[in-house]
Amino acid sequence: MFDLTLTPEQLEMRDTLRDFAQREMKAAAIHPDRLQPFEKPVMTDLLAKAAQLGIRTLALSEDAGGAGADNLTTCIVLEELATGEVDIATILGTTAALGRTLFDTLMSAEQKARYVKAFVDDDNYHLAFAGTTAEAGSGWTYHRDAYDDGVVVPTAAKQGSDWVINGRVEAVSNAPLAKLFAVQVRTGAGSKGMKGLSTFLIPRDTAGLKVLDTIKAFGGPDNSLTRWHHGTAAAIELKDCKVPAANLLGKEGACPFADGKLLARNSVAMAAVSLGVGRASYEAAVDYAQMRRQGGRNIMEHQAIGTKIADCTIKLELSRNMVWKAAWALDHPEAVADRSLSELPLHVIARVASAEAVHEVTLLAAECFGAMGVMRDMPLQKYVNDGFIFAHAEDSDGAAKLAIAESVAGFQRKAA
Repeated sequence: MFDLTLTPEQLEMRDTLRDFAQREMKAAAIHPDRLQPFEKPVMTDLLAKAAQLGIRTLALSEDAGGAGADNLTTCIVLEELATGEVDIATILGTTAALGRTLFDTLMSAEQKARYVKAFVDDDNYHLAFAGTTAEAGSGWTYHRDAYDDGVVVPTAAKQGSDWVINGRVEAVSNAPLAKLFAVQVRTGAGSKGMKGLSTFLIPRDTAGLKVLDTIKAFGGPDNSLTRWHHGTAAAIELKDCKVPAANLLGKEGACPFADGKLLARNSVAMAAVSLGVGRASYEAAVDYAQMRRQGGRNIMEHQAIGTKIADCTIKLELSRNMVWKAAWALDHPEAVADRSLSELPLHVIARVASAEAVHEVTLLAAECFGAMGVMRDMPLQKYVNDGFIFAHAEDSDGAAKLAIAESVAGFQRKAA
């Protein structure tokens, strides 16, 4: 049964992260000196402190050294963390989701023996996925079986018992911090789509692997490298990068990410992160409305402001209900199997709905501040920008929601 009653453990995690975000993160994240420049580097000291709370290994099974948290618990924690700083929540959420997929699902026993202890023991050990999934960008091929073959992935050639990889992957999330990369390469000559793709585990210190400069707020002669993501990202370049065959995830040419499970988990996790941003802007607006006086009373008592606050409240509460439902559905696939839940892509619905709601909430919250809402040393301009990024992300933009329409129509894309 879908139950909104949180367990004592979930409540403790939520309260611990809420206190940490308010006490340790928020003041530093929205300090005027940090808000003024366009470039806002990741606060690595706070990232390390948050990692020490066990967020990186939150979703990892207890057998592997993690907390074994389900998707719903992960969403609760990431929302709280994002109220403090969205980039830190995104980095840790990405590592947590990918860690569960790699260590608990895809790695062989021998691979786990090589990597899992180092991951669990090192608070600065982050993960990155350099590739694509079967569902990524599928909205652009609405009601078509063809995948976007224009996406260039590195190529690999067999050399004895090793693979030699050459190529480049753009905008890899967590790349500037990652110590282990899961990299998709094309091992099948002449193959298209997801066919012929293999995934290799490549440690950061592998010869031939180079992490390029972190994507800045604005960069390049034509702003082609403009930062349009949360967290941190950079391109990676592989030049005659020799990787042992033992580092292959699964079978050659059988992409382990083709079923879209990674995307589903990431979508719900990032929906929770977006909620954190919406909540931060909403709480700032409420605090200001209860303090600012105009016409002899606090502006919260003015009908126009009260309406904006009420609209924010409604949008956030409805979005959270959808995010929790989608997370619960991922934790209970039997609910779909026995028709308790529909087969609709709830993770897409949650991601799109939360992004749209948070975008609207941040704008409404900024309006409560009047002209101050657009000033660079005020937090609302940052929250509005954060909301724009969520609204235009690949898995929550206008094209992404077309996956919902395909599901309603009963369309199923053939395996590529």
